[in-house]
Amino acid sequence: MGRLAQPVLAGVVTALVGFASSFAVVLAGLRAVGATERQAASGLFALCVVMGLVAVLLSLRHRLPISVAWSTPGAALLVSTGAVEGGFRAAVGAFLVAAALIVAAGLFPVLGRWIAAIPQPIASAMLAGVLLSLCIAPVRALIDVPLMAAPVILTWAVLTRFARRWAVPAALVVAVVAIAVSGPPGGLAGATLLPVLEFTAPTWNLSALVSVALPLFVVTMASQNVPGMAVLANYGYRAPLRPILVGTGIASGLTAPAGGHVVNLAAITAALVAGPDAHPDRDRRWIAAVTSGVGYVVLGLTAGLATAFVLLSPPVLVEAVAGLALLGALASALAAAVAAPEGREAAAVTFVVTASGLSLLGIGAAFWGLVAGGLMLLLMHRRRGRGAAPATERVGTPTEKHAGAEPAGRAVGPGRRGGYAGQRPDVS
Repeated sequence: MGRLAQPVLAGVVTALVGFASSFAVVLAGLRAVGATERQAASGLFALCVVMGLVAVLLSLRHRLPISVAWSTPGAALLVSTGAVEGGFRAAVGAFLVAAALIVAAGLFPVLGRWIAAIPQPIASAMLAGVLLSLCIAPVRALIDVPLMAAPVILTWAVLTRFARRWAVPAALVVAVVAIAVSGPPGGLAGATLLPVLEFTAPTWNLSALVSVALPLFVVTMASQNVPGMAVLANYGYRAPLRPILVGTGIASGLTAPAGGHVVNLAAITAALVAGPDAHPDRDRRWIAAVTSGVGYVVLGLTAGLATAFVLLSPPVLVEAVAGLALLGALASALAAAVAAPEGREAAAVTFVVTASGLSLLGIGAAFWGLVAGGLMLLLMHRRRGRGAAPATERVGTPTEKHAGAEPAGRAVGPGRRGGYAGQRPDVS
């Protein structure tokens, strides 16, 4: 029994930290693209159950600590995108297309190589632009609802110094207490507290596909799946990429009609189950991943309650908690974007256009940020001549910085055998 206690406890901690740290981002993203209260609760429930089951199946099948999570950067992308043409049904259609692209990346490695070929400054700057609007929410909350926001931010700051992994969950607990104290009496009366599944028939239009599906696929691959593989490699695991991408892609497709956006390989929380804290014996750490999967399924039962609490609070307070959870990812994305002098102008253009939130021809800012940054990079490259571009300096992912993982000694990226190279700033 003693041999099981450590990995089981690590798995429970992983599920609690992963859920509490970012469920508010997921709910904010789904609501931003038009989901109702029930649809958002349904999406959160479906994501928890499916990603938990996929983690259990993959970990048991391969006896590896394969942790699966929802795409937190993808949810932040939905917040920055806002309402899409065609409403939530069009967003669901875009989720299905993004899921199909993830499956295709697993079946056809060339597609993954195209994603990894996006210059790191451009990909990182796009992610930073997507995250910015949420990361400034704590400042807005401190101005709009100071008595509620100040204890939340103070709790997060203190625990970031002394117990980083619990900083956001503790801030969330303080926010829940503030909501309960200041909310109207009987505020949860009439709310749907039990888990529900509400299916939405998808529709498709070009605007939603370009604004949501393509950026969601790029962000999920570059900021979750690629770093997730790198984390496992850092700890000496050779995870099978194809079944992971195909499995998470199919799982994403299953969650989409129920309101979920994307599930993927975890990155930061992956270090909690793959590292030595999970178990001294590397061959026993898969137990932690299985336990975390079961934990996510159980936590999915609280999706209705979580959604009801979010709706009771001032929207800016929920966004503030989400922004605190993403500050580390924003810092890492900005650092990676400007690390190489040769790509700074293009990265700056990408960041500014993405962060602007502009919508042109019905297409969101993330897509135009990629386009603008790519054109700027091409212009600067031509100005410097036709010589080979200098190699960009590698910048560690938040996983390495927060979890203490050693930098990977070799690339994990799409080479001839279908692996993935490079690492992107990640969140999960």
